[in-house]
Amino acid sequence: MSFADRLQQAWYEGHPALALLGPLEAIYRRVVIAKRNRFLKGTADSYRASVPVVVVGNITVGGTGKTPLILWLIEHCRSRGLSVGVVSRGYGATPPSYPWRVSPEQSAAEAGDEPLLISQRTGVPLVIDPDRSRAVREMLKHEAVDLILSDDGLQHYRLARDLELVLIDAARGLGNGRCLPAGPLREPVERLEAVDAVLFNGASEDMVTGYAFALKPSRLIELVSNQSWPLDYYPPGQQLHAVAGIGNPQRFFTTLEALHWRPVPHPFADHARYSLEQLRFSPELPLVMTEKDAVKCRAFAQPGWSYLQVKVEPSAAFVTWFDAQLDRLLPGHR
Repeated sequence: MSFADRLQQAWYEGHPALALLGPLEAIYRRVVIAKRNRFLKGTADSYRASVPVVVVGNITVGGTGKTPLILWLIEHCRSRGLSVGVVSRGYGATPPSYPWRVSPEQSAAEAGDEPLLISQRTGVPLVIDPDRSRAVREMLKHEAVDLILSDDGLQHYRLARDLELVLIDAARGLGNGRCLPAGPLREPVERLEAVDAVLFNGASEDMVTGYAFALKPSRLIELVSNQSWPLDYYPPGQQLHAVAGIGNPQRFFTTLEALHWRPVPHPFADHARYSLEQLRFSPELPLVMTEKDAVKCRAFAQPGWSYLQVKVEPSAAFVTWFDAQLDRLLPGHR
């Protein structure tokens, strides 16, 4: 287990050594609070776009399901006749320059795994740049979009926003409730009181503190042929290699178990890059990975490798609430 994995385990399961990180946590809290206060007071350098900006982010380190939710938001907005653009930091991307327009034929190394996934699934205009305000400016120079979704960026205060959606893993919650490095929080828990909506990934029903949404498996896609397979393609009890390089790999393995398969788990670091040699496992079994991993493995994929495509099912109350926000932000599109 890597140091990062051990630290994350301590955040969620407890460890006495975390008390030693209290002074560093105090410094971190002061810095992030001061950064937000400068934004609120209008003294920070912040750019406000000419169209509404919706930030989809989290306050914890690790995956919470942002990309699947963004895919749902894109399709939902399109169903209302809205043109949507997406900006992202492009974590792990190595484009020739920034800002960079992502297109479906690019490589994950160039575009980043999550931006490439979004581009391939939806074809939306998508720009990556660590400076998301610069990405939005670039987007608006070339695209007549009605709305911009920011993939992550809750703490990126150089970009003003009209709506903040925060995702929380319902199973893991906020861990010990402490800020980095003593806990998993990027901002103090009080930050949740200021956001527009909190969504709990994996919650069975809405709560007083937020809305529920679930990630539901929809189908398997074979990487080499791009052929779609139904969820009963493998029989119950089928053993298979399961590859997940996401923020919370266990969520993926649990999903496969819920489909009555027997995954042999192969967790990798979030945004991991792969080679064929890394994915040659013994014994020889079918291999299933996440869609985020699949965009990085197409060039050397082997027959029989597939990825599990998932879709978001938000609560009806969230859909109603979000539609009301769209009506407020874009009254001419009702």
